[in-house]
Amino acid sequence: MNVGIDARMLGPTVGGGGLGRYVEQLVKELLQYDQKNRYLLFLKNSQQATGIHAHNIDVRITDTHWYTLKEQWVMPRLIDREGLDLVHFPHWNVPLNLRTPFVVTIHDLILLEEPRSAKATTRHPFIYAAKYQAYHITLTHALKKSRAIIAVSHYTKSSILKHFPSLPEEKIHVIYEGLTDLAQILTNETSKKSDVLSPYFLYVGNAYPHKNLETLIEAFSLFHQRHPNIHLTLAGRDDLFYQRLKQKVVQQQMGPKAIRFVLNPSDQDLARLYQGATLYLFPSRCEGFGLPPLEAMSLGVPVLASNRSSLPEILGEAAAYFNPEHATDIAQTMEKIFGDSELQIQLRQKGYEQIKRYSWSNMAKQTLQIYQSCA
Repeated sequence: MNVGIDARMLGPTVGGGGLGRYVEQLVKELLQYDQKNRYLLFLKNSQQATGIHAHNIDVRITDTHWYTLKEQWVMPRLIDREGLDLVHFPHWNVPLNLRTPFVVTIHDLILLEEPRSAKATTRHPFIYAAKYQAYHITLTHALKKSRAIIAVSHYTKSSILKHFPSLPEEKIHVIYEGLTDLAQILTNETSKKSDVLSPYFLYVGNAYPHKNLETLIEAFSLFHQRHPNIHLTLAGRDDLFYQRLKQKVVQQQMGPKAIRFVLNPSDQDLARLYQGATLYLFPSRCEGFGLPPLEAMSLGVPVLASNRSSLPEILGEAAAYFNPEHATDIAQTMEKIFGDSELQIQLRQKGYEQIKRYSWSNMAKQTLQIYQSCA
């Protein structure tokens, strides 16, 4: 087969999972496992090709950003002229005029599942409405015209069928994501303890509204009244949403050191943060998969998570769950787990077992089977 992969989002994103990590690991594992088929990667810049070497791979560089009109114009022409048997889009942004057969991975339908996600924009309401309409048109096209749909969880599959009931269920294949080995990142050079004040609870990821961090801060404020020596660390990309969150922290009046922000951390920074955390907190109202709590489990951190969307499916019995809508319930769960060392040990042991379910290698092998059935 001649298989194309839209790899413009390729890049490491430890501690938030993300499309970049998914594409990076898919390409890496496919090239290790499959020496028979030819792969053509569409990259955004030449730097992404660093370290990618195999006899059965070619690359095409296109400075075309995703979610743009240019993408709709340039990518179909670039892909269709290659005569590919199949092209894999790791996200819903499939060009409308594409003629090459394709498969698509859907990670979540948060914009449909989470009405409050409308807050996750810095644009004028009119512009947001236009972009939302474009999203719905593009998503519908990707789902209906694809040869196959890969969903990263059964929750995501059920979400697709709920919003698009005319789709045949057998067209949607659940393939779990894998887990990056953070222990390898903690080399002798980088394994020093984090300089964040200890002991601390940890959250890693972005600060979009569906991540529910405002409620987490309210919950931690309640917990902090009883345990002023415990700190909360929030790690993620520095953007408008984290700046808004800093304002929320000021309103809680907990003191300048109660909550610490670590913005734009490196992979090594994140691995050290996980390593030093007492508990990991994941209050999201909606997730398609949820890599950060699995990353925390891999380094022996007990996980407290929302009981919504895919999280009970992915984390199983290895997490303590709370209602993400109620700060008091989150605070009470913190209190329960923090005060019970035996329960922490149980969660830690269950976490080590739970992460064995997830492998980037298995993900790539199952994805290759989808290619073979569609091409």
